[in-house]
Amino acid sequence: MSLSPAALSNAPANEESSLDVSVVVPLYNEEESLPELVEQLLASLRPTGERFELVLVNDGSSDQTAAVLEQVSQKVPELVGVLLRKNYGQTAAMAAGFDVARGRVIVSLDGDLQNDPADIPLLLAKLREGYDLVSGWRHQRQDAELQRKLPSRIANRLIGRVTGVKLHDYGCSLKAYDRAVLSDMRLYGELHRFLPALAFIEGARITEVKVNHRARQYGSSKYGIDRTFRVLMDLLTVWFMKRFLTRPMYVFGFAGLIAIALSVISSSYLLLIKLQGVDIGNRPLLTLAVVLGLAGIQLFCFGLLAELLIRTYHESQGRPIYRIRATLRGGRTG
Repeated sequence: MSLSPAALSNAPANEESSLDVSVVVPLYNEEESLPELVEQLLASLRPTGERFELVLVNDGSSDQTAAVLEQVSQKVPELVGVLLRKNYGQTAAMAAGFDVARGRVIVSLDGDLQNDPADIPLLLAKLREGYDLVSGWRHQRQDAELQRKLPSRIANRLIGRVTGVKLHDYGCSLKAYDRAVLSDMRLYGELHRFLPALAFIEGARITEVKVNHRARQYGSSKYGIDRTFRVLMDLLTVWFMKRFLTRPMYVFGFAGLIAIALSVISSSYLLLIKLQGVDIGNRPLLTLAVVLGLAGIQLFCFGLLAELLIRTYHESQGRPIYRIRATLRGGRTG
């Protein structure tokens, strides 16, 4: 499939200065949908008058996505193609796109055409009402009920309860971000699903809007059942970051003190009955007391090490433990 002549018109190249909008799209084996995706993105963004760029990241595709991306990039001045050396995963591909993007606002979406590029202006308008992150809500999702929609609803409720960020659709890739929010976050593992929760940790103002969702036109889904387990592990990571990012000693040290206290109580009881002539050598409580004591000491030491690591993490990056939204000076906002 080729781009239409209208999409290939000689639009002026973007300036090297900061742009208004960067659209970041991770691609993995999307050779069939890629030309149509670019055409729809251009049709959605060019009429807005925004200075924009399309940052398309090829995540080590095994098909001809890289070749198609190279061909299209020669015809579309707004397109920036990023070719990763191998398949690193969607989180890494999104992080690469965020790093390359130059826009003051960054929009992300999937490359399979299920997200509708026509919704991008809607997200931009909502973001400029004063929000830091606007998430899409696929309220009429075009996916299989049992395989995709039901697990997604369960996951959304669980994530909302654990993180405190109530969204209907965490899994929607169509999101708009203020650049300042993304600059405060570092993505690892599979944390792209939890970007709203990570932004909330940084003090972002978050909302969602209903967006269109379309049935898959090309290829098949890249997600399997193993995604469920990765989501659960990442959810634990986000929960820990939300509660104890700057105070890990609170969780490790508290657990260690409880274990040590139980060990002391058990040992005192055993010592008391030992002084009364009772044999304690074969009692399971003796083993439990020793294990609790060792575990408590280890947990307490983990807490101290975690405190040192957190300080290194913040200080080595010059990363503050707070975020300032605005400063008021004599009625002026600075």
